[in-house]
Amino acid sequence: MRALTASLVGLCAAWLAFNLVALAYGESPAHLLVILYRGTWGTWYGVGQVIYKATPLILAGLAVSFAMRAGLFNVGVEGQAALSGLGAAATASWLLSAAQNGSHKLHFIAQFAPARWVFILATALTIGCAWAAIPGLLKVRYGAHEVVSTIVMNRIADALMGFALASGLALRGTVRTADVGVHLPRFDALGLSVFRGSAANVALFIALVTVGVVAVVQRRTVVGRELPLVASGPRACVAAGVPIKRRLVQAMLVSGAIASLIPLGAVFGFKGYYELGLGAGAGFTGIAVAILGAGHPLGLVAAAVVLATLEQGGLALNGRVPMEVMDVLKAVVIIVVAWASGALKRTLGSVPPAVAA
Repeated sequence: MRALTASLVGLCAAWLAFNLVALAYGESPAHLLVILYRGTWGTWYGVGQVIYKATPLILAGLAVSFAMRAGLFNVGVEGQAALSGLGAAATASWLLSAAQNGSHKLHFIAQFAPARWVFILATALTIGCAWAAIPGLLKVRYGAHEVVSTIVMNRIADALMGFALASGLALRGTVRTADVGVHLPRFDALGLSVFRGSAANVALFIALVTVGVVAVVQRRTVVGRELPLVASGPRACVAAGVPIKRRLVQAMLVSGAIASLIPLGAVFGFKGYYELGLGAGAGFTGIAVAILGAGHPLGLVAAAVVLATLEQGGLALNGRVPMEVMDVLKAVVIIVVAWASGALKRTLGSVPPAVAA
């Protein structure tokens, strides 16, 4: 209830900020709201674009949220997702090229789509886990703060991607890989012609299934139930016999694995290749999704949809106000939700449990 109240306060603050910004630009808030609605939920194309933009945000928010359950702040989701996307695209294009060149060892994999997907997903998951494991190991071994180490890992990931693309993974004269050869179907290709022209694809279902699986892991497994104890502090863990270091590393591994799925919709459902900067910003926006969603599966999905609506709405309003206004609204939501959560915690913390309930 506290998290829901804080989120509602944040949305109200964003609405107030929206009105003030509209008036500052000499526009009618009501008129801008109509334009925003028409560019998002007012047409099937707009709905499809909101869905497409919400898909990576759901996964990013889930990745950040899972680490938060153990008291970790994984700021490195951006780098983990980017490297995984490049690795998955490079693997897919390599398999396609090898099959076209008549390689007998890879012929079966190239012709059998499920086997190719196994290789592609295994590559993405391995890269995501490995990149997230480094900050986790640094924390448990040397006490390095994960915020600092994940930020550093993001910068290293940027350098590695530039080097890898320049060293042969990119097509000559470009900053993108070759075509991946396998695709996630778009909604319009599945018979949903109302979504024609939008980039919405079945990566949404992958994201929703991942949310469901993680929810089960958190509630039904030993690791999932022990992560909040790790966040509570060493005393609670010692009393319950929880292996703190192991759980911290496991939390980062799972967070990195979830982050590795973020680029699937853009690479395999939209572009058909990976290019430098594709999907940039989703990892950082995932922090906002995690804060707004308060760790609840439905809350994460709802928060991702809200922020995706603001992203798509910024494009619709760009002729009236700068699209960067939507970034301001996101910041307002995050700041107010964080403030409201702290204020409610202090207030309810001083109330007897029976009254607070």
